[in-house]
Amino acid sequence: MTTETGIPQFRITGAMLPFAPSDPTGMQNAGCETWLADLLRLGALGFDAVDITDSWLRPGDLSGGQLKELGSVLRAAGLEALAISAIRRSVLDPAEGDANLAYSHRTIEAASHLGCSIVSVGLHRPLLPRQLAALWFWTVDGPKDLQNRETYRRAATRLRELGQHGQDVGVELSLELYEDTLLGTAESAVRLLEEIGHPNVGLNPDIGNLVRQHRVIEPIDTMLELTLPHANYWHVKNYLRLEDAMTGQVLTAPATMEHGVIDYRHAIKMAVGLGFRGPLCVEHYGGDMLGAMKANLEYTRSVLKEEIYSQASVDMS
Repeated sequence: MTTETGIPQFRITGAMLPFAPSDPTGMQNAGCETWLADLLRLGALGFDAVDITDSWLRPGDLSGGQLKELGSVLRAAGLEALAISAIRRSVLDPAEGDANLAYSHRTIEAASHLGCSIVSVGLHRPLLPRQLAALWFWTVDGPKDLQNRETYRRAATRLRELGQHGQDVGVELSLELYEDTLLGTAESAVRLLEEIGHPNVGLNPDIGNLVRQHRVIEPIDTMLELTLPHANYWHVKNYLRLEDAMTGQVLTAPATMEHGVIDYRHAIKMAVGLGFRGPLCVEHYGGDMLGAMKANLEYTRSVLKEEIYSQASVDMS
């Protein structure tokens, strides 16, 4: 999106991760007052747009009447629904793959009904009990995708199908990077995107999901260089990362965007230079999630403002 002057105008959404209930099923029928209370809290942080993270509420499982109610609640909260993130609904899940494919189609339909421009999906699966018991779930290994030709083919066929559905109803599909899946490295994510080969499918280069791993990772700049040219949506969050060169031990913990190991000033500048114009979604895990998201929103706005002014100055010179 650009202004009348031709200067890019970026939208920033707030994720509903901090409001995810312990029993997600209960939120489905909680009703307008409960939905509105959560959305008003997000708006109070300064957000004017939201990513409806489906760990909070599953639009794809709402009735037509409930979707209309949700649209009314969003308007009452002064928030625009720009995206839905369908998480841990892998179309490759050995047990639930078919059901997840059907759910993803319903989510795309719901996104169109709500006026969203993006649906973000991934290939990560539900957390295992031992992951749920850990302080940070990413410190415990979860399910892994098979890295073979047939797995790539199956994923590409199903995600291409979703991409075509999205194109038919005016919703882009974005694929979220996540460890130990076919989207688990920048290189494998680009390979899968090329296998899909559909113009309505792009990447969500959420490299925070990869940086937080307690293992050797690709260089951050390499991740950015490979994925940003294909990005149509972007979950942004950051982590501290400590590496002991003597023992090989790696420790990570959540951090605000400004203070983590990913240099988002550099990353956003790179993205803008490569032509990225999609929305960004501010996320955070742990501690005061809302406070960290507010800080991340203000930081992202300041970096974007700086980059936009810089670009405008170059254009005027």
